[in-house]
Amino acid sequence: MLLHAKSRALRAKAIAAACFLILCAVSLAYCADEKEHKTSTPIKHVVVIFQENVSFDHYFATYPHATNPLGEPRFVARRGTPTVNGLSGALLTNNPNLVNPFRLDRAHAATCDQDHNYTDEQKAFNGGIMDQFVQTVGTGPSTDGILTCAKTDVMGYFDGNTVTALWNYAQHFAMNDNSFNTTFGPSSPGAINLISGQTAGATRVVAFFAGDIVAGSVIGDPQPAFDKCSTRETVSMSGKNIGDLLNTKGVSWGWFQGGFRDCKASHIGSDGLPKGDYIPHHQPFQYYTSTANQAHVPPTSAALIGHQGDAANHQYDITDFWTAVHANNLPEVSFLKAPGFQDGHAGYSDPLAEQQFVVDTINRLQQSREWDEIAVIISYDDSDGWYDHVMSPIVTPSNTAADALNGAGNCGTSAPGSVQGTCGFGPRLPLLVISPFAKQNYVDGTLTDQSSILRFIEDNWGTGRIGGGAADERAGTLLNMFDFSHRNGKLFLDPITGKPTDDDDDRDRDHDGDRD
Repeated sequence: MLLHAKSRALRAKAIAAACFLILCAVSLAYCADEKEHKTSTPIKHVVVIFQENVSFDHYFATYPHATNPLGEPRFVARRGTPTVNGLSGALLTNNPNLVNPFRLDRAHAATCDQDHNYTDEQKAFNGGIMDQFVQTVGTGPSTDGILTCAKTDVMGYFDGNTVTALWNYAQHFAMNDNSFNTTFGPSSPGAINLISGQTAGATRVVAFFAGDIVAGSVIGDPQPAFDKCSTRETVSMSGKNIGDLLNTKGVSWGWFQGGFRDCKASHIGSDGLPKGDYIPHHQPFQYYTSTANQAHVPPTSAALIGHQGDAANHQYDITDFWTAVHANNLPEVSFLKAPGFQDGHAGYSDPLAEQQFVVDTINRLQQSREWDEIAVIISYDDSDGWYDHVMSPIVTPSNTAADALNGAGNCGTSAPGSVQGTCGFGPRLPLLVISPFAKQNYVDGTLTDQSSILRFIEDNWGTGRIGGGAADERAGTLLNMFDFSHRNGKLFLDPITGKPTDDDDDRDRDHDGDRD
């Protein structure tokens, strides 16, 4: 009788589990365990790797064709690889700028920082002619640490022999060649747009440089007001961000940044000079009172990382991310910011240092127990001013003294009473999705911007929108980069070369890429 009773109990549990799965499928919400919430896709964990200062053409101008000189990691495209909207023909041989675009080889991975100010980037676009990059955003002639700069450097680009890992990720997973900075300008606007879709609502707290804010919108790089590591002009932001929305739903999340634990920690950068691991104006949640961890308090325990009630208030050091992963407590939404020397920012970092961080991160995530439910999104905060040939659609006109896209004070025609100081979209940026559910060897042409990542998170967890005219309302979808009917295999890369660890160079590959 006891055995029959146990058998009946087991059958009952199996039937209950099957019914639960059916109900989940019928409701179009994917089942969750005790640590996760229902989602609109099979993705239970989003990890955003948010890097620095790269235009699309700067990294993918000639994709999928690499030069393959001797002594550099070889890249040969797989058969059927689609092309991208990159540089070819007259754009390479008769470019409207003062010099033609040119390839930067691996030995010159370290370059000087270019001018990426809100106004100067608009001037470089010259109303869509895209011909003033050398004059307006090229830097030099000068010396930056051990680096020598020339204004024409702004026209340089890398190929698959230097940004080898990203090209290989694009081969195995999905990327978008029609994704833009939400507005023109440097790091702070890009980071703030990522989490809130709006740079309006700024209040100057400590003032040194008035040009960081125009008409109440952030256009420069002021530091966050609620951060003990800020050392110069500071700004606070009003309104909501994605952290507020996730908190309301009880979804676990965190921003994990190199050096957050110790503001004074540093490494030698690509310019041969010490660079702080933690850069305050790269941490957008510290601009908001609701999501700041002003004193940089560490998490109470590994079990609380990402959860409400922890003293860290969702703001952590990058080491805390791996503590959470090893404790089987990966937050549902994670934003990763590399330490300064590995964030890819020209001047103090470079593509090879960036590659080590990105590859190490993705290799480790593929070994985690949650990999089957993860989507890793690689994106960038701004273009650094690097040349890109595509004129962005202007979806948010602005007419302030800082605008100059179509002449002084003119970035399109804005409606009376509309938000100002948010001219955009800005320059085109790389965007990749690495996931078991990413389409393989796929180039998506959907119009997207930084706030498309915000919208994907909102839609997946059903948080609703930011409101107040934020860009998430009109953002293009990332869903076209996924195929939830299949599972993509893992891809382990060498962090130094960027090549697959089992690569034999030519397996299932040839030199010709044809757009599907």
